[in-house]
Amino acid sequence: MVDAVILIGANFVPVDSKFPLENFRRVVEAATESERIAARKQFLRDVKRHVDAIATKYILCDEGTYDFALMYVPAENVYYETIIKEDNAGDERQLFGYALGKRVIPVSPNSFYAYLQTILLGLRGMKVEERAHEILNTLARLRADFEKLQENFRVLGKHLTNAQGSYADTERTLTKFDAKLSQIEAPAETKALPPI
Repeated sequence: MVDAVILIGANFVPVDSKFPLENFRRVVEAATESERIAARKQFLRDVKRHVDAIATKYILCDEGTYDFALMYVPAENVYYETIIKEDNAGDERQLFGYALGKRVIPVSPNSFYAYLQTILLGLRGMKVEERAHEILNTLARLRADFEKLQENFRVLGKHLTNAQGSYADTERTLTKFDAKLSQIEAPAETKALPPI
């Protein structure tokens, strides 16, 4: 069972704090250089096995974990010897790259909080990106709606232009009709008036 999980959003970040310290003590307590090198190689092999175990047991995306886990190294000196220290231990030294390749992130007491903050910022960035996609989709739909409205507005403008033209034509026709009526009515009115 994983030692801890951190709930971020709907998923979990597994945190394993079990660590093979016995061989690390052998490295520190070695009497000779050859004993120290042998103990260090054994210690690094143990850590790699532990990384493999974390990767297979705790990174379970189908069960709600993120696709990475944190391996908590319980002391800064152990973290330094394991992850940071440049040493001539050959291929065994590349533990940090090996762990990252398995999607297991080694963290120390001092770096744990910084990694959590980085993870949170990254997830917030992902949420902003998701929201940006939603906004872009909404804008695309609004653009289509605007184009429909614009086309309707143009059609309405054409209808208004046509109506205005028809109004002007009808007004001219009415004016001519009024003039003709006035001509027809004028002689009748002058005949009906008595002489002065």
